[in-house]
Amino acid sequence: MRAAAQLLLRERLIVGDNQFADIVIWRVPNPVAGSAHGFKYRLAFVVDDACVMRFDDETGKGDHKPVGPRQRPYVFMSVQQLIDDFWNEVDEWSRR
Repeated sequence: MRAAAQLLLRERLIVGDNQFADIVIWRVPNPVAGSAHGFKYRLAFVVDDACVMRFDDETGKGDHKPVGPRQRPYVFMSVQQLIDDFWNEVDEWSRR
């Protein structure tokens, strides 16, 4: 019998006027292609209905963070560090 994925966190949080964060994190039995850890995640910051920043580990691309049209690599350390890094980036984006 194959182990199932386990949802760890799913939330949508209002950040400001026309801004929200959408966070989904799963524990998976096997790493997704391109990643070396047992999690599947998507953390997105949306402003005026456009995703302006995202952290994810899309299958085949591994851990990365698209910011606008650019994609930068992301080094996954832990779920807590991922969440902290995401909110730090949201704070930095909001200060611009």
